[in-house]
Amino acid sequence: MYEVDALDTRISPGSNVLVSGPPLTGKRELALDVLAEGTRRGEGAIMVTTKDGAKRLLERYGRRVDYEGKPVAVVDTVTRQQGVGDVRDDDRIKYTSSPVDMTGIGIKLSEFLEEFYQNRRIERNRVMVHSLSTLLMYSDLQTVFRFLHVFTGRIQSVDGLGLYCIDSTAHDDQTLNTLKQLFDGVIETHEEGEPTVRLAEA
Repeated sequence: MYEVDALDTRISPGSNVLVSGPPLTGKRELALDVLAEGTRRGEGAIMVTTKDGAKRLLERYGRRVDYEGKPVAVVDTVTRQQGVGDVRDDDRIKYTSSPVDMTGIGIKLSEFLEEFYQNRRIERNRVMVHSLSTLLMYSDLQTVFRFLHVFTGRIQSVDGLGLYCIDSTAHDDQTLNTLKQLFDGVIETHEEGEPTVRLAEA
């Protein structure tokens, strides 16, 4: 089981959980907290970012936990799209051309998972995608659903823990209900009060 102190719960290996809520209710912060707990326990952490560049995201992560020398990685879909010079993949960051390149995102995730397992013998990984709303801005629901079907299957196959942030106010009920089929549970953040956790199995 994955211990999740930030939510006072435990989540089964191979689970994918949707983190849903209005803007500015702390979805990404919560997901980063859950990943940081794993880093402290020696687990892998992989962040797929469609909003901020990798360096900015790693700065945020570094305020939570010292990740130097630890299995922490970012798939950055933003920086190349913004035309920020010549950026190249390294051990910590891999880049795709834009959030539209979902095939690239899946490949880079798999490369990190394989590297963590083969070279570092890391068998437990926490993965965050921030944010599905950006993917839905660039692609239609069917394309995003197909991508997530493969992505969540990959997390399941390696007994990982996947967290996927979405702005609940940016999409209609049909879109949200369609996507929820892919997940083992939903964490809802609110403007006031603690997040609500609903998991298929606690």
